[in-house]
Amino acid sequence: MADKSYYEILGVEKNASADELKSAYRKLAKKYHPDMYASASDAEKKNAEAKFKEINHAYDVLSDPQKRAAYDTYGSENGPMGGGADGGFGGFGGFGGHGTQGFGFDMDDIFSSIFSGFGAGGSRRANANAPQRGADIRVGLTLTFEEAAFGVQKKVNVRRVETCTDCGGTGAKDGKAFKKCTNCGGTGRVTQVQRTPFGQFSSTGVCPTCRGTGRIITEPCKSCGGQGRVERAREITINVPAGIDNGQTITYGGEGNGGRNGGERGSLVVEITVKPHKLFKRVGSDLQLEVPVTISEAALGCTLAIPTLKGSQDLKIPEGTQSGTVFRMKNCGVKKLRSSDNGDLYVKVVVEVPKSLTREQKDLMRRLDAAFETKQFPKRKEYREKL
Repeated sequence: MADKSYYEILGVEKNASADELKSAYRKLAKKYHPDMYASASDAEKKNAEAKFKEINHAYDVLSDPQKRAAYDTYGSENGPMGGGADGGFGGFGGFGGHGTQGFGFDMDDIFSSIFSGFGAGGSRRANANAPQRGADIRVGLTLTFEEAAFGVQKKVNVRRVETCTDCGGTGAKDGKAFKKCTNCGGTGRVTQVQRTPFGQFSSTGVCPTCRGTGRIITEPCKSCGGQGRVERAREITINVPAGIDNGQTITYGGEGNGGRNGGERGSLVVEITVKPHKLFKRVGSDLQLEVPVTISEAALGCTLAIPTLKGSQDLKIPEGTQSGTVFRMKNCGVKKLRSSDNGDLYVKVVVEVPKSLTREQKDLMRRLDAAFETKQFPKRKEYREKL
């Protein structure tokens, strides 16, 4: 069975947009992140690690316009002869594919291949020495309700790709052990003749020998094995601001994977998950709280000790308070992001009817009910009048 394409690995169509790619990548990266398999078996950990690397590589290629264009055209992000199944003339064999009008070829792929050496697009794809930004790293961070409300400092461990300091990112020993590519004369580009249904066309593309760099490493760097980059574990301090909410993110520029050819680092994106509180329900910067009271407390009025994030505060309940009445306690909610203000706390009073009354209690309730006047129950009076 043939290897999956990068699109199949991410579970997206070939014409997927950048947002669709990012969404698919986030979902899969979270699913197979090593942190999710901390208590799994060694076999499961190994499989998840392989999946995670596969997903990251697929996204690294498809999220880069230059690499994606090369991959779509040649079947490899490294250009023609890069080992992809779609390179060369394989797409025309027997007309057995699923291309335009059932003829076994894709017109867009043909024209992009024919004209890849002309104009700005072909130039960008062939310029393997151009600075390339490093890929972002996404990690999850779980907080308690209080940590999110007041802010906290946390540490996260990440594995990221960094430029090899021993070779300066060149991949060559001491950054000097390389020579000019003889296949392309050091230009990184070669001219090819391609056969198409419209005849032969000459096009210029990435040199398959040096992969567009224009040079060949004669002795690879021992530290990075000639890759120019190494993977290292790092511990990064995260300053979580007070008031952050579930699902929000914190982005640290320059803390992601290292770039290529002097390109800037990617970002570290921290996805926040906040555990629910036992009592409070959060809505934006406001908090909601339900407090049960007895019939007597609601009828006669009382003072309730209401829990808040900063300690207990008294709330006066007037006599005759109906079940479902909501009271607002100003500035008792969560701190608002980018502001010194706090939200409010909304307290909903719920009148609780007693259960399992004794005979004496039932008798007292009947006597009390008989002592009430109709005007003391305006809602019941209005309902009966409507009936």
